[in-house]
Amino acid sequence: MPLPFVFKTVICPIHRAGWPFVAIFVVATAGLWWLATPLGWIGVLLTLWCIYFFRDPERVSPTRGGLMISPADGTVHVIDEAVPPPELKMGDQPRPRVAIFMNALNVHVNRIPCAGKISTISYRPGKFLNASLDKASVDNERNSVRLVLENGQDIAFVQIAGLIARRILCDIKVGQTVQTGERFGMIRFGSRVEVFLPTGVNPLVAVGQTSIAGETVLADLKSQEPTRHGETR
Repeated sequence: MPLPFVFKTVICPIHRAGWPFVAIFVVATAGLWWLATPLGWIGVLLTLWCIYFFRDPERVSPTRGGLMISPADGTVHVIDEAVPPPELKMGDQPRPRVAIFMNALNVHVNRIPCAGKISTISYRPGKFLNASLDKASVDNERNSVRLVLENGQDIAFVQIAGLIARRILCDIKVGQTVQTGERFGMIRFGSRVEVFLPTGVNPLVAVGQTSIAGETVLADLKSQEPTRHGETR
């Protein structure tokens, strides 16, 4: 296997939000090593896990107009219809929703689903229930974004904190023009991201499918293909 490929796929850059945590783990590991060598090895393993958690690999995003791309790594947990968060003022009409559950081993850097302009960003404090629970969408801490697409349609994507996720990071601003697959934030230590599609657009993923942020196509605004179903094989 060529060495450059190994560096790109195994040895990944670390998101800037992770460096303070890596530093804390390194200092703690040094202290544990001073106390007892076995504890030091535990610290080394935890430090390596911290580096792994904050990895930020490059992704190849499809750029054809109309494609909606996954904003998160993880498992497609829910596909249904739901009303977007009320703070985004997108009306009370249910829209197709795709919810992606991110466990503690997934890449947690989030990416823009589709090119457009940020219309609204709204942060709402809340609980820290298990992100795999349906009520987490309503009760948990969340950061909601409304994005106006280049064709005038709008979508929403929501970062939802989980059981041990205590910090939502969002680096975009209202009025900012963004591109498909562009990084916009992350959620620390297990979480959920939801995408609300335009009315009448069918998701092209299935429940249980693994999604890759910036690469997996969630929907195609130009397609009339019905919602897909999947089987475990």
